[in-house]
Amino acid sequence: MACRISELVLDCRDPEALARFWCEVLDFVVLDREDDGSVEIGPREGFGGPQPTIILGRSDEPKRGKSRLHIDVNATDRDQDAELERLLKLGARPADVGQTGQEPWHVLADPEGNEFCLLKTRIAAL
Repeated sequence: MACRISELVLDCRDPEALARFWCEVLDFVVLDREDDGSVEIGPREGFGGPQPTIILGRSDEPKRGKSRLHIDVNATDRDQDAELERLLKLGARPADVGQTGQEPWHVLADPEGNEFCLLKTRIAAL
């Protein structure tokens, strides 16, 4: 028997704002809100499907340095350049984590500075 990833937890200062951003990026919906201000987002089918949900937990701690774990995303219905343009309009911004500029992916940061990568390969939507 093995485990699989069911949830990713991301600390942030404004869970509601980050939930809006990531819901737009991933075509997710808000699944739950907790009394502590945390927000769970995920696919429309809810928890337990093939994609993990993301829990955005409130934290007043500032982000320090490069994240040790980041999310990689792939476009599903457009090429990488068009998806990059869409993500930048949603509030992502280019991030420098020491890449050479020759990589086939783009390193971006969400509105709170959490790095993520837009990969080149287009994949089918679930």
